[in-house]
Order: sequence, then structure tokens, then C-alpha cells
Amino acid sequence: MAQLTEQQKQEYWKFNLKLTLTLLAIWFVTAYLLSGLFAGTLNQVTIFGFPLGYYMAAQGSLIVFVIEIALYAKIMNKRDLEFGIRE
Repeated sequence: MAQLTEQQKQEYWKFNLKLTLTLLAIWFVTAYLLSGLFAGTLNQVTIFGFPLGYYMAAQGSLIVFVIEIALYAKIMNKRDLEFGIRE
């Protein structure tokens, strides 16, 4: 494992925090705003016979969350390699 300088540690943590907050903000919009507050408006659109608001609450926010987990892992693995961090 590479020994990181204090500046590299701060840069790595800042990147990690920014990525995490960005992904959580996207999930918040998907899970709470689209699935909750705007569900009535979204229900005017149907997908596969189901109202979009219902679909977003039942499946959409979960799908977005799983995609975000995979995206986070991929981005952080790439960042780890840039910093010489190995598991």
C-alpha cells in the first residue's frame, strides 16, 4: 500500500466526500422528490400500464440506488489506482 502525503489524503477524502454527496443528492431527488412530492404529477404518465409515480416509488428509486452503488465502486476503484491504493 502506498504511503500518501497529508495533501494526497486530503485530496482523496475531498473527492470521496464530493462524490458521495453528489450521489446522495441524486438519490434524494429520485427517492423523495420524484417518488413522493411529485408522484401525483408523474402519475399522469404511464409506463407498462403503471403510473410513473407509482413505478418510481416501487422500483425506480431502488434501481437508481443500485446503479449509484455500482458507479461509486467503479469511480472509487479508478481513484484508488490513481493514488496507488490496493486492497
